[in-house]
Amino acid sequence: MGWKENLISKINNRSAVIGIVGMGYVGLPLAVAFSKKFNVIGYNKSEDKTELLKKGKSYIEDVEDGEINLSKLYPTNDYNDLKDCDFIIIAVPTPLREDKSPDLSYIKLAGEEIGEILKKGMFVILKSTTYPGTTEDFLCPILEKKSNLKVIEDYGIAYSPERVDPGNKVFKIENTPNVVGGLTSEFTEICAKLFEGITGEIVRVKDCKTAEAVKMIENIYRNVNIALVNELALIFDKMDIDIWESIDAAKTKPYGFTPFYPGPGVGGHCIPLDPYYLSHQAKHFGIIPRFIETAGEINDFMPIHTLNLTKRGLKRLGKNLRNSKILILGLAYKANISDTRESPAINIIEELVENGANFKTYDPMADSIKTRFGYYHSGTDLKENLIWADCIIILTDHDEFKNNKELLNVLNNQDKVIIDTRNTINDSDFVDYLNYIKL
Repeated sequence: MGWKENLISKINNRSAVIGIVGMGYVGLPLAVAFSKKFNVIGYNKSEDKTELLKKGKSYIEDVEDGEINLSKLYPTNDYNDLKDCDFIIIAVPTPLREDKSPDLSYIKLAGEEIGEILKKGMFVILKSTTYPGTTEDFLCPILEKKSNLKVIEDYGIAYSPERVDPGNKVFKIENTPNVVGGLTSEFTEICAKLFEGITGEIVRVKDCKTAEAVKMIENIYRNVNIALVNELALIFDKMDIDIWESIDAAKTKPYGFTPFYPGPGVGGHCIPLDPYYLSHQAKHFGIIPRFIETAGEINDFMPIHTLNLTKRGLKRLGKNLRNSKILILGLAYKANISDTRESPAINIIEELVENGANFKTYDPMADSIKTRFGYYHSGTDLKENLIWADCIIILTDHDEFKNNKELLNVLNNQDKVIIDTRNTINDSDFVDYLNYIKL
């Protein structure tokens, strides 16, 4: 029996050992899903997170403590523990550098560590979001240099984009379709076989770079459409048109329209970053991705627009940014989660610091947020913070903020102003309040 057939056999009899490199928002839910059928080794650099997992404690909202089965899931921060794995799945971060070029250092390090323990018959799957060509042209050479093995002959490789939506209670790994693309058609089938019964429907594509392109399309589609409504919001603001009411009316059309909504900027690991990955790679092929880059510029401007609205609101009170007390409601990048990665709140806080503003933050989900000026921690008493503030900027539409009586009472106080970037207070009774400004 050849090594490829051996992998299929191990999948069928559930004796395959699965290694997960990177136990974050993607890796931990994936490890939990695989541990329902296979033995899993979860490798993470963080000793603190590894120790939490060893105690059966989750640090990801989408994973409950009771879902961590330590009889099937072995957490470690020693990559040598991966040496007996049959499959190794890479789920490490892919951030941007300061110049918005791709930072593949986490993939590089993962490849070097895996290469140290790679043996004939293993299979490597990259799940980190990245530009087309990364698996074949970037990861494979690293693995081969470190291991002295040859891909196709000695080991397998494939790409399968992550489709994790933090906080989504409906679509999880188990019921979300999973795209797979191998370096060869045979590798595609092996990868598809591994994920059968772990994820939702398996969608096979031609090769690794096609699978990588799928992830780019998904997130660039969202980024561009969000930029479109953000630009419309900027235009309609000058025309005294409510963008939210306009979109809600437009979406009654039963065909040809999908609603997207404006906001103070885009956040999370995918939408703010992925377009720049494809933009970077496109330039290597002599193409200037003007549409994609323009969308990024519009979304990057929205935190500034939010501050401009804040200045407008404070001017109505006869105050300015520097001498006012500003309360930021919401540090997370979207509602009802604690994830602050690339949150618009980061840029807005940094602008407030640079403008010498006096501000506090409050978020019922996120304890703190990291900026280039350090960490800022959430207050614990919403009512107390609302009483303190001259201006309240709603950046996240957490359920706690919707129809909140304390927040609604602010509208009756003409000495305070609310800047609502998420249409959180959407009661039409309040649209004419001079101290209420919607994005």
